[in-house]
Amino acid sequence: MNNHFFEPPALRKSTSAFYNGHKIINDPIHGHIMLDDYTIDFIDTVQFQRLRDLKQLGSAYFVFPGASHNRFEHSIGVSHLSGTLIERIAKDQPELHITENEIKCVKLAGLCHDLGHGPFSHVFDNEFMPRARPGIKWSHEQASEMMLEYLIDDNGIDIEPESIKLIKGLIAGEPNQYEDRRFLFDIVANKKNSVDVDKFDYIERDTQNLGLRSSYDAKRLLVYSRVVDNQICYHHKEVYNLYEMFHTRYSLFKRIYTHRVGKAVELMISDALVSADAQLGISNAVDNPEEYLHLTDDIIRGIERSKEPSLEESRQIIKRLRTRNLYKFVDEFLLPADMEAKIKQEAISPAEIISYQSDNDGLVENDVIVDWLKINYAMKDRNPVDSIRFFSKFDDNVSFTIPKQHVSYMIPGQFQEVIIRVFARDPAKSKAIQKAFRSLIKVIAPTDPNSHIEPSHALTVPTDYDTILSAKRRRSTSGLLGQEVVKKWTGP
Repeated sequence: MNNHFFEPPALRKSTSAFYNGHKIINDPIHGHIMLDDYTIDFIDTVQFQRLRDLKQLGSAYFVFPGASHNRFEHSIGVSHLSGTLIERIAKDQPELHITENEIKCVKLAGLCHDLGHGPFSHVFDNEFMPRARPGIKWSHEQASEMMLEYLIDDNGIDIEPESIKLIKGLIAGEPNQYEDRRFLFDIVANKKNSVDVDKFDYIERDTQNLGLRSSYDAKRLLVYSRVVDNQICYHHKEVYNLYEMFHTRYSLFKRIYTHRVGKAVELMISDALVSADAQLGISNAVDNPEEYLHLTDDIIRGIERSKEPSLEESRQIIKRLRTRNLYKFVDEFLLPADMEAKIKQEAISPAEIISYQSDNDGLVENDVIVDWLKINYAMKDRNPVDSIRFFSKFDDNVSFTIPKQHVSYMIPGQFQEVIIRVFARDPAKSKAIQKAFRSLIKVIAPTDPNSHIEPSHALTVPTDYDTILSAKRRRSTSGLLGQEVVKKWTGP
């Protein structure tokens, strides 16, 4: 590996970048990206190459065929944008005395920020781990630190401990002892207002791969920004562009990341992994980087290939997934803002729902899954733009906030919504579960003249749902046998 890992450029050979270990790749989002030799040292490791086997959007690929991109290319994109931003700031604001070492650490933090993601990304974080090991607090950011240390040690990369500490802090977005360089921590993972290059990349990459369009422009934010008062601030005319960014993110969560069918797939994958955990030790792998290295989306293929009897339940769930016999979305309740603090999750649980079933429904707790979903502008119920500081063309050394009423009266007054969703493991029980759920909601949130709480007509399961379901199955079987095709082309 390179012994001159963090040596200043003057100490290196003065050869052309093209002959000094650099590489150029063509990224579909950012175009041609030049990779420095120290970046390549990290990329060409088994720890980083693992990201090729982790879908960026996890279970969304089962719904959207375009969602086939991986965390590998996203991480390279974030590193590229990190470098683009920090290098431009260093050039435009020499008074900040940004060092070559800081530039490299920022690039590497962008590159390594997702090293710790597990199979199917947030399915592993949000669904599997809380069920498999409810007693521990675990996040993929913690795993990223673990895998970063493993990558460095396993590949003999020559890097100072202080630089490793800085990279970890940049990934976590926590300056700690680097408070005097606070602006560096706004780049990869901005905890102050959530404007960072991680979002710049995944919003653009996801929308393009999914065939969607966005009116927000990340490239302008990379240009119209500067450090004022030790934080990255933006030109005042970019305020609406920033609102567009957060709205685009909200829209992606609403339409793509939390799609009902995609969520059903997530729940099935989670059930399959929980069922297989005792045999495979999946949840314990988070404590061992050598085991975690081999934990990727391929795990469900491994379960399918196995003949182990104890994995039969898990295999059956995956088979249902492959044959599209999915868990059924039953109903949802959009919680009014004034009720969010009043209704606790225990009040709307599978046990509570089945307690409202009819006498002959025969529902048990395991038939029902309740999913509490929060979608927001990335800062919970707060307006993230309130925490962003701006500068004007008249004085770019003074920062200020811009209240939303100075931007538009069409900007929302609420920045988070809570949706309670209900799923059925057995689609045949959807009607009974929906009826019980709606009976419970009537008790918890009774309708009054000043309320708009009422069930969705579009989601109401018809009384003859069983007949409709049977007819669909017959049509599906008929199509598989080719009878409809034969009839069409041979005549009556």
